[in-house]
Amino acid sequence: MKKELVWEIVQRQIGYEFKNLDLLKQAFTRRSYTEEKGGENNEVLEFIGDKALDFAVVKLLIQKYGHLANGDPVDGTKLSAWEQNLKSSGEQEVNSFSCDYNEDELSKTRSRMVNKKTLAQRMDELGFSEHLIMGKGDVQQNINQEDSVKEDLFEAIIGAVAIDCGWDQNKIQLVVEAMLVPEDFLIDDIDTNYVRLIQEWEWQKNGCIPWYKYIEASYQMTWYIKEENTIYQRFPLFYDYHKLKYHCYLKLLDSLPIFCGFGVSVREARMAACKLAYEYLDDHNMLFTIRDEIDNPNRDMAVNQLETLARRGYFSLPTYTFKQTYDDDGNPIWNCECHIEEEEYYFDETSSSKKAAKKGAAYSMLMYVLGMEE
Repeated sequence: MKKELVWEIVQRQIGYEFKNLDLLKQAFTRRSYTEEKGGENNEVLEFIGDKALDFAVVKLLIQKYGHLANGDPVDGTKLSAWEQNLKSSGEQEVNSFSCDYNEDELSKTRSRMVNKKTLAQRMDELGFSEHLIMGKGDVQQNINQEDSVKEDLFEAIIGAVAIDCGWDQNKIQLVVEAMLVPEDFLIDDIDTNYVRLIQEWEWQKNGCIPWYKYIEASYQMTWYIKEENTIYQRFPLFYDYHKLKYHCYLKLLDSLPIFCGFGVSVREARMAACKLAYEYLDDHNMLFTIRDEIDNPNRDMAVNQLETLARRGYFSLPTYTFKQTYDDDGNPIWNCECHIEEEEYYFDETSSSKKAAKKGAAYSMLMYVLGMEE
């Protein structure tokens, strides 16, 4: 792929257009390359991005779990006049700050959001690490497949954005929300993570991730002449449209319409667009069923296949319990039970091999949840 197209794709996917494209290229350049060819690499950008990312994630956590006593958002904005009137009767004199999570809980959540594995996974999903600019030694050793290298790339991109936008925190926040998919960590248990569902659907169907386009717009830009082949989020009568600061366009297969959601943040707009897409796929019977998830259910792979279904949200992770007895000759006999919290039944198998007993129990459970009982 031509590098010019790569930079265009990267900018679209992170929701930011660089004024100085050299900074984006530098974010992808490892020291091994500059040692051979000269120029600047991404190491200092990684340092900058690490700090900027940390601040952005803390802001996300506080926006999600923090509260001011009078109801004002914790991002420094104010309630609209209409909202203030609704709350005026119950407004408190002391406008203190409180948080649903304590310091330890916030710290643990932050760590999960920015750890090496999370950032590396996002670089894999976005396909960015394959475009790293590396020296010959790195290329030969496939360094771009290491999680630490992918983590460095994620942070370097954030660092490049920070420099390019003049430390505009709103722009940095937008890029972090676009790259990180914080919905994986901040969504409530009762809610549905449509962003992850749509990403998995597109990956299974088309072998790629969805295309997003983000627009920051004023209230006056929110309602414009609607574009063809685009489905827009709808709102109730008397909705406060001043909140709709961001637009998110979502593109899946060419045969499908474009979906457009709105929100006070990139995260909210993207979730709205993905919900529109999910509802459209559901209405047109295009969603995958649980049977579509596993191409070839079989005994040897049953343990892994069950875990795959669990991680895709169909049910909790399976648990296994073992009991060991002995036959008349003193040889061990293993019994394994496979349990899934949401399922009424459990399945077991007995074998002289502990591993075989586990595979057999997992396979029986797998066939049951797929509706393919033998």
